[in-house]
Amino acid sequence: MLFTLCLVACAPRTEFTKADIGQLRDYIARSWEKTVQYNPEDDGTLLGLPCRYTVPTPSGGMFMELYYWDTYFTIEGLIADGEIELAKGNAEDIMAMVDRFGFMPNGTRTWYLSRSQPPFLSLMVRAVYGATGDRDWLARAYPTLEREYEYWQTKHMTPCGLNRYNGDGADQSLIDEFVVTASRRLGVDFNAMGLTRQQHDKLGYDFVAEAESGWDFNPRFDRRCGDFCPVDLNSLLYAFEVNMAEFATILGKPSESWLEAARSRRAKMTELMFDPEQGQFFDYDFVGNRKSDVVSAAVFTALYCGVPTAQQAKGVRTALQKLEFEYGLAVCEKRDYGYTYQWSYPNTWPPTTFMAVFGLDKYGFRRDARRLAAKYMDLVVSSYKTTGTIWEKYDAVRGVMSEGEEYDTPEMFGWSAGAFNCLSDYYYGKQVVL
Repeated sequence: MLFTLCLVACAPRTEFTKADIGQLRDYIARSWEKTVQYNPEDDGTLLGLPCRYTVPTPSGGMFMELYYWDTYFTIEGLIADGEIELAKGNAEDIMAMVDRFGFMPNGTRTWYLSRSQPPFLSLMVRAVYGATGDRDWLARAYPTLEREYEYWQTKHMTPCGLNRYNGDGADQSLIDEFVVTASRRLGVDFNAMGLTRQQHDKLGYDFVAEAESGWDFNPRFDRRCGDFCPVDLNSLLYAFEVNMAEFATILGKPSESWLEAARSRRAKMTELMFDPEQGQFFDYDFVGNRKSDVVSAAVFTALYCGVPTAQQAKGVRTALQKLEFEYGLAVCEKRDYGYTYQWSYPNTWPPTTFMAVFGLDKYGFRRDARRLAAKYMDLVVSSYKTTGTIWEKYDAVRGVMSEGEEYDTPEMFGWSAGAFNCLSDYYYGKQVVL
């Protein structure tokens, strides 16, 4: 009964019209070209890439380089708009980085070579292959995917058998920089706390790891990201293994080792991350041998990647009780965490909403999926009517663009546009191939 009442209170306003959606889709379609960059050679700190690619914001704005996990949602949005070659170019550029460095950096700048970001490359390849059916292209991508998987399995493995983010690539100057950056962004001077050098460096190392998670900064890891096996990271690696098994079958290669890796990961995630009493997956603190107690939208990555059983998915769905608000899905539950995080309540971020909608739909929770899609569409349309553009993130409680806690909120953010394209197609019954 409590859950039913929550969903009634959280019902979408759905003030948008189909004409509103069409106008915003036209704006997105016109704006893609403004985000396109091309630099085949290294240029100072900017790393050279072989194909044209999209950056998160229009030319002259913030973030004028190719980013890793952002680009997956952009690729899906480009495919929805028929921009197949541009989507393919994005994927090929990321593969070029893997071929060159053994991994895809956080972004294509030399200062990002200390870390990666959530491993979405197998999903990018899946999306592009689904749009093109190009088996030869898939065959060329396969060894690059193998190389990236090896990176995550060798550089990010823990004794418990699951994976983590880490700051292993950070030198002393970067560790010092991240302590200062986190102090500014979280509103507390960590350097004034009387930390020992060891404590200071551990803190900086964990902040670098948190940047690698893409959720910089958030309350999920208690400022100890390197000590945790995140549910979203391991879900993405499960999808990586499942995708590789499918690619291997298509290409006439052995697939059983990939399937066994996926089965093993799913079993380990259930053992260490799933709380049967709450029916919920949580990040696992492998150093403290305990589960986190923070409910976050990261659990919907597990649904999106197909990790839970049908029974477990019913429990994951109940996370909506703590995360869904009038204007959308907050990325963490409302609590006093002692710090103000941009990856927390009340902010709603397009990638987590995207994965929640399609993850819920995958498990048959279509009413929930359509409701969340409608809230996102309504929020983006309403903000567009007021501001004339779309934004990196929004406020799920107030229904407005989220103000930048850590930097000025950028406009026309690639994943916001990509999510809007796919969720609007889904809402109006157009098949979305993911």
